[in-house]
Amino acid sequence: MFKKFKEFIIGPSRDIKDASIFHKLSLIPILAWIGLGADGLSSSSYGPEEAFRLIGSHSYLAIFLGIATAITVFIISYAYSRIIEHFPHGGGGYVVATHTIGESAGVLSGAALLVDYVLTIAVSLASCGDAIFSYLPLKYHSYKIFFISVLIICLIIINMRGVRESVTILTPIFIVFAITHAILIGYGISIHTKDILHLTGRIELAFKNDITTIGWIGILALFLKAFSMGAGTYTGIEAVSNGMQIMREPKVKTGKKTMAYMATSLAITAGGLLFCYYLFEVRPIEGKTLNTTLAEVVFKSWPKGDYIAFITILSEGILLIVAAQTGFIDGPRVMANMAIDSWLPRRFSSFSERLTMQNGILIIGISSILLLFYTKGSVSALIVMYSINVFITFSLSQFGMVLFFLKNKEKDKSWARHIIIHIVGFFLCLTILSITIYEKFLEGGWITILITGALIYICYMIKRHYAKVRYAISHLEQTITDMPTTLPYNNEPVKKADMTAIILVNGFNGFGIHTLLSVVRYFPNVFKNYIFLSIAVVDSGMFKGISELNALVEARKKELMKYVTITRRHGFPAEYRVAMGTDVVEEAIKLIKETVIEFPKSMVFTGKLVFKKEHLFHKILHNETAYAIQRHLQWEGIPTTVLPIRIYIENAMTS
Repeated sequence: MFKKFKEFIIGPSRDIKDASIFHKLSLIPILAWIGLGADGLSSSSYGPEEAFRLIGSHSYLAIFLGIATAITVFIISYAYSRIIEHFPHGGGGYVVATHTIGESAGVLSGAALLVDYVLTIAVSLASCGDAIFSYLPLKYHSYKIFFISVLIICLIIINMRGVRESVTILTPIFIVFAITHAILIGYGISIHTKDILHLTGRIELAFKNDITTIGWIGILALFLKAFSMGAGTYTGIEAVSNGMQIMREPKVKTGKKTMAYMATSLAITAGGLLFCYYLFEVRPIEGKTLNTTLAEVVFKSWPKGDYIAFITILSEGILLIVAAQTGFIDGPRVMANMAIDSWLPRRFSSFSERLTMQNGILIIGISSILLLFYTKGSVSALIVMYSINVFITFSLSQFGMVLFFLKNKEKDKSWARHIIIHIVGFFLCLTILSITIYEKFLEGGWITILITGALIYICYMIKRHYAKVRYAISHLEQTITDMPTTLPYNNEPVKKADMTAIILVNGFNGFGIHTLLSVVRYFPNVFKNYIFLSIAVVDSGMFKGISELNALVEARKKELMKYVTITRRHGFPAEYRVAMGTDVVEEAIKLIKETVIEFPKSMVFTGKLVFKKEHLFHKILHNETAYAIQRHLQWEGIPTTVLPIRIYIENAMTS
């Protein structure tokens, strides 16, 4: 019943062997713009507002903020387009920092990105709640956090069905937002074009007045502070480079086109809104966003203007739901990249039967709910936390690309021309980051730094544990390869009527060798045949194309052949069987059943790491696959033994 209910909620499993699976799951530029670009575009709902609120009575600065915002968007976007060219397999800031600066910079960038994507969901949906609840009486605002939490749960379910499905469902919302805001900004600016001379004079007068009162330094300080506090506008720009895995081939062309769509739409929307705030002299009203007030003012003279304004702001609020998609799309992918490099538990790189990273989706979603309750749904508090981390990643990415071109200047003759945009981007991002930390550290910025620092510490603990385990197991490989053989090499074919040991292994390593030795030692002269089974697990690191999947299977066959060679060298007939899939337990049971039919007098063996002192984190870092397989097979009447593999890691060296 549970399986049927799960299938009803998230859909049936996908066939990894389907040759068209990559085409079915990938996104064309328009859909990628909606799925990944919505985060950047939706930031116009809160970024420009935060900047405009800070300039207060100096509202003329909104014109310069609008221009600066548009220029900044294009600079960062172009810089990330260059990253897409040189790192086409995705991973964004984490991969760039790891490969160009080093592992320490990589884990800092990755941890910052993970916290950032949790905040992406929290701040997007908190802003959505603000926009929607702007039209409700104040007495109902206490229910906003619970409303947002329900939205997050719905998005978790939708994303477990798959990226393409989630984007397709939310596409109409994106289209309505684009149309209504194009009308809002286009009409709002066009009706003031005839007053351009009057507006220019008004700006000049206000500017001269500020020169005499607060001076050049005061104006510049106010402008830089507002510009930095509106940094939430630029969040989400990196999303395309992080999510290159889901792009339609050719990936680089699709990614760059998506980036161009996002940059253009964000620059026009964010800059246009700042212009309109000044042109219509919008002022903050309790319980309403500035965009709500602007829409009501712009459309008040229109027939059914109230309804048009409502639809405009409703689409803005609902678009923020689409924006939260970026957190669910890219967050788990960053977690998967870090898990492949052993910074996070390996299970975060695994696919579900729907080819989604459901472990990452669940962690990202639950964490965002916790942050919402901690900040009580305050957009201002969330944006402070949000902007710090995203600009840590931006700064590291741009600095990494500067180093990349310096190291490869002999290979790339046009390196000097390409490096300029990254130098400009680095100093721009570093300036915004420094001002944001300075201004907002005591107002909540310290929480972001604390959470990110704690996550980095956990990553290093996990990495150290995995390194110790690898070091301990590696000695087993050396032991078996150094063992002398006195028996002649056994070339005899396996006999299906003889007693057979079916050994489940995961590639050629000390883990599998220890299992083989244990079978020989505990069951002397019992088994005449040895059959090695292995599942070539398709995780996010391998899911790139049919050729990569075929290469994965071939590589696993070569590793299994090593077991066969060692076993035959010690006098026993041996063969191997291999299968490919995303679920180890399901595929292993299927393969074992087929092998048992072929060898009826057989017994299944698999290994399980055992530590002298078991801790909770051991169960988190190492799965219970062996016991899960044993339970299923014993129910089927197939004798299965889990052999302990004792690991002493206290005194093991860290490789």
